[in-house]
Amino acid sequence: MKYLAFLAFILFFVSCASIHVYSDFDSEVDFSKYKTFAYFKPQIDKVDISDLDKRRILKAIDAELTSKGLSKSETPDLLIGFSTEAKEKIYINNMNSFGWGWGWGWGFNPWFWGPRNSVSTQTEGTLYINVIDGVSKQLIWQGKGRGGIQENMKNRDERIALFVQEIISNYPPRANGL
Repeated sequence: MKYLAFLAFILFFVSCASIHVYSDFDSEVDFSKYKTFAYFKPQIDKVDISDLDKRRILKAIDAELTSKGLSKSETPDLLIGFSTEAKEKIYINNMNSFGWGWGWGWGFNPWFWGPRNSVSTQTEGTLYINVIDGVSKQLIWQGKGRGGIQENMKNRDERIALFVQEIISNYPPRANGL
């Protein structure tokens, strides 16, 4: 029984730490024609996070787009923006722990521990990366990454880089749309 409780505990925290990634795009767009990018400053300025985190996100986006063959330009083919949101998630875990007790039988005695509930909260953050056509100013691709926000400042750079890497791994979309 203790093994199952421990396994459930580990699975709970592993699932909370994972990043869920989604993307959507305009299927009429030929993504192979885009070679340069710049940041869409009006959108980024509206994001309500610290300037340090904004710089971390921009640095990670730079690295990922550059690794895909795109380069920064004053006259870009693409404009890149991002936005964020955060919400508090509440997790309730009900653990029924019955066993042989003293006196009244199976799990119904006042000295044996029975059902317990544990409640925990975690902040879940979502990062949206928007790719906008530089000429038409239309959104052509959007990636979204969702996962637990950790307050640990030591790993913040790595966590943000991982979020961005996972999101941009879906850009550009494949020709068959998958």
